[in-house]
Amino acid sequence: MIKLDIVNRVAERTGVPKMKAEQAVDALFHSMKEALTRGERIELRGFGVFVVKPRKRGVGRNPRTGEEVAIPSGKTIRFKPGKELQAHGFETEDDDGSHDDSHDGHNDTSLPPSTNY
Repeated sequence: MIKLDIVNRVAERTGVPKMKAEQAVDALFHSMKEALTRGERIELRGFGVFVVKPRKRGVGRNPRTGEEVAIPSGKTIRFKPGKELQAHGFETEDDDGSHDDSHDGHNDTSLPPSTNY
């Protein structure tokens, strides 16, 4: 989905002209960019949370030459899906990139849910 798809859906669902829908979507994205630039947390109930997290300095490799390259510290944006998205199968990730399955209440996710016959 691209921005144009979002604009079209907003126009369809609200009945406003596409030009007004595009202005609303642009305003939303602009406000979100500004808030994240200031390091603010954006919480959208039922959807999820955007958080700015510090990123550590590190060393990477140039894939062509294999040469080590310094990666400077900086900031990154993380998204944690809300409960409604988690109910549709989206998982959260811990800071280390591993999946957090604690929300489903099961320790072994390789087994199918039990069925009563």
